[in-house]
Amino acid sequence: MTSIAVIGAGVVGSSWALVFARAGLDVVVHDPDPAAAGRVAAFAAANAGADGDGVLSRIRTAPSLEEALAGADYVQESAPERLEIKKALYRRLDAAAGPDTILASSTSGLPASAFTEGLAGNRRCLVVHPINPPHLVPLVEIVPAPWTAPEVVERAGAVMRSVGQSPIELRREIAGFVVNRLQSALLGEAFRLVEDGICSADEVDRAVSDGLGLRWFFMGPFQTIDLNAANGIAEYCRNLGPMYFDLAREQADPRPWSPALVAEIERQLRGTVSEEALPERRAWRDRYLAALKAVKAAPHD
Repeated sequence: MTSIAVIGAGVVGSSWALVFARAGLDVVVHDPDPAAAGRVAAFAAANAGADGDGVLSRIRTAPSLEEALAGADYVQESAPERLEIKKALYRRLDAAAGPDTILASSTSGLPASAFTEGLAGNRRCLVVHPINPPHLVPLVEIVPAPWTAPEVVERAGAVMRSVGQSPIELRREIAGFVVNRLQSALLGEAFRLVEDGICSADEVDRAVSDGLGLRWFFMGPFQTIDLNAANGIAEYCRNLGPMYFDLAREQADPRPWSPALVAEIERQLRGTVSEEALPERRAWRDRYLAALKAVKAAPHD
């Protein structure tokens, strides 16, 4: 696997180009907006680290979709999250890509079955959903459509592992995939706690950043509760399972995020970080993620 096509050069596509080039692969980027495609090199230069020249030498742009796909073994599509755009694009991708080329979508919510049904080559289509930004966050969700060939799922997983990502493979399509379903449950309760006047947005954030998140940074929820009882997860579930069931029943009534509630939480957040300061705050986030990633990658006893 030596040739990668990245289709769509927004924030996610630019990050993907860096992921592949950083791993030593040749990357061709195409975006209908030539200015967007041109910004990929600037993004890579700013984020590539010590091997900046080498990374940049492996990224080039193509003026047409067909040129980008010529000789590509793997395509990572990161077009706008609109179904009609995806359908039209995948008809073109299916027609232009080689028969064994994997067509992977970065979509964060659309199932591949929604935009690849009826394509002659839909057996090689699937979702490979990154957690943004993928050049700093390694998790990738691999979600096959009902017609995706098993060997395509295996090949996509192998590609992701070869470029330093951490793939999880879903057995079937499900709304929101895994990460957004987990995040949805947490966000629903976070908004509810503020709406009910239990605590502020900052206090909810610190409950995660100074509490749950410190454990979840390096181990997941099952590993966490397995270590929180002397004899492991079965004991934890015997002791606390009824409490969590009662909480789940209390939380079972979903609430919309009303404009008034969103405005109040925004007011609280802008009191800490102004709108003008958001770009620098994102840069701070990325520096922090890079440092945490380095810590996690270091050998531990």
